Amino acid sequence: MAVESILSSPMGPPACDKDAKALEFIEEMTQHADAVQQEVLSRILYTNAKTEYLRRFNIDGATDRETFKSKIPIVTYDDLQPFIQRIANGDRSPILSADPVSEFLTSSGTSAGERKLMPTIKEELDRRQLLYSLLQPVMNLYVKGLDKGKGLYFLFIKSETRTSGGLLARPVLTSYYKSEHFKTRPVDPYNLYTSPNEAILCPDSFQSMYTQMLCGLYERNQVLRVGAVFASGLLRAIRHLQLYWQELTHDIRTGSLNPQITDISIREYMTRIMTPDPYLADFIAGECSKGNWEGIITRIWPNTKYLDVIVTGAMAQYIPTLDFYSGGLPKVCTMYASSECYFGLNLNPMCSPSEVAYTLMPNMCYFEFLPCNGHSVSPDSQLIDLANVEIGKEYELVITTYAGLYRYRVGDILRVTGFHNSAPQFQFVRRKNVLLSIDSDKTDEAELQAAVENASILLKEHNTTVVEYTSYADTTTIPGHYVIYWELLGKMATGECLENCCLAMEESLNSVYRQCRVADNSIGPLEIRVVRNGTFEELMDYAISRGASINQYKVPRCVSFAPILELLDSRVVSTHFSQSLPKWTPERRI
Repeated sequence: MAVESILSSPMGPPACDKDAKALEFIEEMTQHADAVQQEVLSRILYTNAKTEYLRRFNIDGATDRETFKSKIPIVTYDDLQPFIQRIANGDRSPILSADPVSEFLTSSGTSAGERKLMPTIKEELDRRQLLYSLLQPVMNLYVKGLDKGKGLYFLFIKSETRTSGGLLARPVLTSYYKSEHFKTRPVDPYNLYTSPNEAILCPDSFQSMYTQMLCGLYERNQVLRVGAVFASGLLRAIRHLQLYWQELTHDIRTGSLNPQITDISIREYMTRIMTPDPYLADFIAGECSKGNWEGIITRIWPNTKYLDVIVTGAMAQYIPTLDFYSGGLPKVCTMYASSECYFGLNLNPMCSPSEVAYTLMPNMCYFEFLPCNGHSVSPDSQLIDLANVEIGKEYELVITTYAGLYRYRVGDILRVTGFHNSAPQFQFVRRKNVLLSIDSDKTDEAELQAAVENASILLKEHNTTVVEYTSYADTTTIPGHYVIYWELLGKMATGECLENCCLAMEESLNSVYRQCRVADNSIGPLEIRVVRNGTFEELMDYAISRGASINQYKVPRCVSFAPILELLDSRVVSTHFSQSLPKWTPERRI
């Protein structure tokens, strides 16, 4: 097969033999997508035939699509939760998968306020590593010379816990960064990081961020790309530089590490590499002391070719801020993945964020698609196979994995934009039912309603009630934060009471939100903006003037349309912030 014909690229052939093999693999999988899918399903069903879950549906060892589709139901997490809870409690019988569950990957989605537990098996780590190995060969087609420098990537682990049965429960990236796949990865000139493992694996988020930033500053001329997992994470790094540039430049000037960094492995590593560099310190201090942070990324790291961050879905709200700090550098979204499974990659990584489409790799799991009608999903619809989806249509993603999820509704809504060979390419449209998201948090309407109800209890002693409310994810601050607009009826509550209402709302939100607030510092204090009486009637009048039906009008529980935000903000009579952190611990409520 001629490698040059594998992918259309403005930059020509693969960078090296290893890249050529990776690109050939992509071609082989996508040219035979349906056959690969049949093989994947057959293997999953054969391997797990004797599991309790599959036996209860009497498929009798069948591995064909027809039997699978006719007998295995479409499920949500709540349907599987009793089985997952048994595994978490220590039941080691083959409940969902024949291979033993090695750990649980905690999802950013929640159930009953707690992170969902996604079972995984050791073999899945190899599959995730395989997808990672395909990303750089594709990137090298579009950007040359990435082997001549390093990537400044801000990567972090998060807290982990154990279930009552002794299994680890942690986010998928924490699992990967702590694995031997990552820690003992071979030296690859195309995948060198400025951040040492010692900093990435430090559980203290401040020490980790400070050290990664310091290393990135020392090697500023070597940096060819800057990134984080999510756009919000990269903006937190810039905020860290704004807050601590004086301490960072002091370290560089003296060649000594800030005493606030107490992690032993970090201190040992930094002692080996740090040397005094007054010239570098003067340069960075000069740039940071100007007070003008526009284009700071290319001013500090002048050889940066692109930003490697996810800016699809809820992260799209950060694009203008990223453009401000980077001078409009290209923003690259390389892959599409979740805690349940890794799905696919972007074969045109230098496209604009609005055009990002992911090619689903048919070897990763068995894919099905539930057709969407407008903003609703038709649960009675016939599920569509990977190779049979139609361009322009939207679907909810349904997966069957090697680790024991069968016809599982992921909750992602995708739109088909085209095909690469016989494998479809999808744009991520939205996460089903999510209203608010700043970082990895996902708050839906029911959670927001419950939080408002719990907080409004505090208003009763002031003979005040919440007449109406809406919300907004404010990303103009770093970190971003939730803004809740309240219209009140009755005597105006005190400022202290409304501050307590902010905290009560935060205490009512799910554990992912609270972890982002307490441990990750990736979400700022919740804000309540009280608007004057009659504001929500004005909001309805505005909607009707734009064509909404008065009979069908409902107050939107989340707003982002600029004219509506301007209307609401022009009616604000007082603002209040949470003055304390909500309660959060790594342990799950079992």
